[in-house]
Amino acid sequence: MKQLILMRHGKSSWDYDVSDNDRPLKQRGINDAHLVSQTFGLHAPSIDFIYSSPANRALHTSMIFVRNLEFDLSKFKVNNMLYDFSGNSVQQFVQQLDNDLNTVAIFGHNYAFTSLANTWGDQYIENVPTAGLVHITFGVDDWSKISGGTTKQMVFPKHLKK
Repeated sequence: MKQLILMRHGKSSWDYDVSDNDRPLKQRGINDAHLVSQTFGLHAPSIDFIYSSPANRALHTSMIFVRNLEFDLSKFKVNNMLYDFSGNSVQQFVQQLDNDLNTVAIFGHNYAFTSLANTWGDQYIENVPTAGLVHITFGVDDWSKISGGTTKQMVFPKHLKK
Protein backbone atom coordinates (compact mmCIF):
# COMPACT_ATOMS: atom_id res chain seq x y z
CA MET A 1 0.00 0.00 0.00
CA LYS A 2 1.17 3.52 -0.85
CA GLN A 3 0.31 6.61 1.18
CA LEU A 4 0.65 10.17 -0.02
CA ILE A 5 0.40 13.26 2.15
CA LEU A 6 -0.18 16.45 0.20
CA MET A 7 0.35 19.69 2.12
CA ARG A 8 -0.15 23.08 0.58
CA HIS A 9 2.15 25.83 1.83
CA GLY A 10 0.93 28.22 4.51
CA LYS A 11 -0.52 31.66 3.81
CA SER A 12 2.12 33.77 2.10
CA SER A 13 2.85 37.46 2.34
CA TRP A 14 2.55 39.90 -0.55
CA ASP A 15 4.15 42.67 1.55
CA TYR A 16 7.56 42.33 -0.08
CA ASP A 17 8.79 43.11 -3.57
CA VAL A 18 10.23 39.66 -4.25
CA SER A 19 9.83 37.00 -6.92
CA ASP A 20 7.08 34.40 -6.54
CA ASN A 21 9.70 31.81 -5.62
CA ASP A 22 11.00 33.99 -2.77
CA ARG A 23 7.66 35.03 -1.24
CA PRO A 24 7.70 34.33 2.53
CA LEU A 25 4.98 33.08 4.87
CA LYS A 26 2.78 35.49 6.80
CA GLN A 27 2.58 34.96 10.56
CA ARG A 28 -0.81 33.32 10.00
CA GLY A 29 0.84 30.85 7.59
CA ILE A 30 3.46 29.99 10.20
CA ASN A 31 0.84 29.53 12.92
CA ASP A 32 -1.41 27.41 10.67
CA ALA A 33 1.50 25.18 9.62
CA HIS A 34 2.28 24.52 13.29
CA LEU A 35 -1.37 23.80 14.08
CA VAL A 36 -1.88 21.40 11.16
CA SER A 37 1.44 19.56 11.60
CA GLN A 38 0.91 19.13 15.35
CA THR A 39 -2.64 17.84 14.82
CA PHE A 40 -1.55 15.49 12.03
CA GLY A 41 1.37 14.32 14.19
CA LEU A 42 -1.01 12.91 16.78
CA HIS A 43 -1.99 10.09 14.39
CA ALA A 44 0.60 10.35 11.63
CA PRO A 45 1.81 7.24 9.84
CA SER A 46 5.53 6.62 9.70
CA ILE A 47 6.75 8.76 6.79
CA ASP A 48 9.53 7.36 4.63
CA PHE A 49 10.46 10.57 2.84
CA ILE A 50 9.44 14.24 2.55
CA TYR A 51 9.86 16.40 -0.55
CA SER A 52 9.25 20.12 -0.91
CA SER A 53 8.90 22.65 -3.66
CA PRO A 54 11.88 25.05 -3.64
CA ALA A 55 9.57 28.05 -3.16
CA ASN A 56 10.33 29.81 0.13
CA ARG A 57 6.73 29.52 1.40
CA ALA A 58 6.57 25.74 0.72
CA LEU A 59 10.04 25.13 2.10
CA HIS A 60 9.29 27.06 5.30
CA THR A 61 6.00 25.13 5.73
CA SER A 62 7.81 21.82 5.25
CA MET A 63 10.48 22.75 7.81
CA ILE A 64 7.78 23.49 10.42
CA PHE A 65 6.26 20.08 9.67
CA VAL A 66 9.66 18.34 9.82
CA ARG A 67 10.51 19.91 13.18
CA ASN A 68 7.12 19.24 14.76
CA LEU A 69 7.24 15.58 13.71
CA GLU A 70 10.93 15.33 14.69
CA PHE A 71 11.57 13.97 11.22
CA ASP A 72 15.05 12.88 10.12
CA LEU A 73 16.37 15.53 7.71
CA SER A 74 18.43 12.93 5.87
CA LYS A 75 15.08 11.78 4.44
CA PHE A 76 14.15 15.22 3.10
CA LYS A 77 14.81 16.78 -0.31
CA VAL A 78 13.78 19.81 -2.32
CA ASN A 79 12.59 19.02 -5.83
CA ASN A 80 11.90 21.57 -8.59
CA MET A 81 9.12 19.41 -10.06
CA LEU A 82 6.98 20.34 -7.04
CA TYR A 83 7.09 24.05 -7.98
CA ASP A 84 4.07 23.41 -10.18
CA PHE A 85 0.61 24.93 -10.25
CA SER A 86 -1.14 22.78 -12.88
CA GLY A 87 -0.47 19.41 -11.26
CA ASN A 88 1.13 17.79 -14.31
CA SER A 89 4.68 17.99 -12.99
CA VAL A 90 3.65 16.93 -9.47
CA GLN A 91 1.75 13.94 -10.86
CA GLN A 92 4.77 12.90 -12.91
CA PHE A 93 7.02 13.33 -9.85
CA VAL A 94 4.81 11.13 -7.64
CA GLN A 95 4.44 8.43 -10.29
CA GLN A 96 8.25 8.24 -10.55
CA LEU A 97 8.86 7.82 -6.81
CA ASP A 98 11.03 4.92 -5.69
CA ASN A 99 8.77 1.96 -4.88
CA ASP A 100 10.86 1.28 -1.76
CA LEU A 101 9.10 4.35 -0.30
CA ASN A 102 5.62 3.54 0.97
CA THR A 103 4.59 6.78 2.69
CA VAL A 104 5.65 10.11 1.22
CA ALA A 105 4.75 13.69 2.12
CA ILE A 106 5.03 16.45 -0.46
CA PHE A 107 4.79 20.22 0.02
CA GLY A 108 3.66 22.46 -2.79
CA HIS A 109 1.03 24.64 -4.36
CA ASN A 110 -2.46 25.05 -5.66
CA TYR A 111 -4.13 24.54 -8.19
CA ALA A 112 -1.99 21.40 -8.40
CA PHE A 113 -2.78 19.99 -4.95
CA THR A 114 -6.55 20.49 -5.10
CA SER A 115 -6.63 18.94 -8.58
CA LEU A 116 -4.56 15.91 -7.54
CA ALA A 117 -6.44 15.42 -4.25
CA ASN A 118 -9.62 15.20 -6.33
CA THR A 119 -8.05 13.01 -9.03
CA TRP A 120 -6.49 10.53 -6.61
CA GLY A 121 -8.79 10.69 -3.58
CA ASP A 122 -12.41 9.64 -3.13
CA GLN A 123 -13.75 12.82 -1.51
CA TYR A 124 -14.36 15.99 -3.50
CA ILE A 125 -12.51 18.99 -2.12
CA GLU A 126 -13.56 22.42 -3.37
CA ASN A 127 -10.19 23.90 -2.47
CA VAL A 128 -7.22 22.71 -0.42
CA PRO A 129 -6.62 25.82 1.70
CA THR A 130 -3.25 27.24 2.60
CA ALA A 131 -1.59 24.94 5.17
CA GLY A 132 -4.19 22.30 4.27
CA LEU A 133 -3.17 18.65 4.41
CA VAL A 134 -4.75 15.74 2.53
CA HIS A 135 -3.71 12.14 3.28
CA ILE A 136 -4.57 9.59 0.56
CA THR A 137 -3.98 5.83 0.61
CA PHE A 138 -3.69 3.57 -2.44
CA GLY A 139 -4.14 -0.19 -2.63
CA VAL A 140 -1.13 -0.67 -4.92
CA ASP A 141 2.57 -1.16 -4.34
CA ASP A 142 3.77 0.76 -7.40
CA TRP A 143 3.67 4.58 -7.48
CA SER A 144 3.26 4.55 -11.26
CA LYS A 145 -0.09 2.75 -10.83
CA ILE A 146 -1.74 4.99 -8.24
CA SER A 147 -5.33 5.99 -8.93
CA GLY A 148 -8.68 5.71 -7.21
CA GLY A 149 -7.24 6.07 -3.73
CA THR A 150 -9.02 6.65 -0.43
CA THR A 151 -8.94 10.08 1.17
CA LYS A 152 -8.03 8.98 4.68
CA GLN A 153 -7.71 12.35 6.35
CA MET A 154 -8.02 16.09 5.70
CA VAL A 155 -6.53 18.53 8.19
CA PHE A 156 -7.47 22.12 7.40
CA PRO A 157 -6.63 25.09 9.67
CA LYS A 158 -10.21 26.38 9.76
CA HIS A 159 -11.41 23.06 11.22
CA LEU A 160 -8.90 23.36 14.08
CA LYS A 161 -9.67 26.93 15.15
CA LYS A 162 -12.47 27.93 17.44
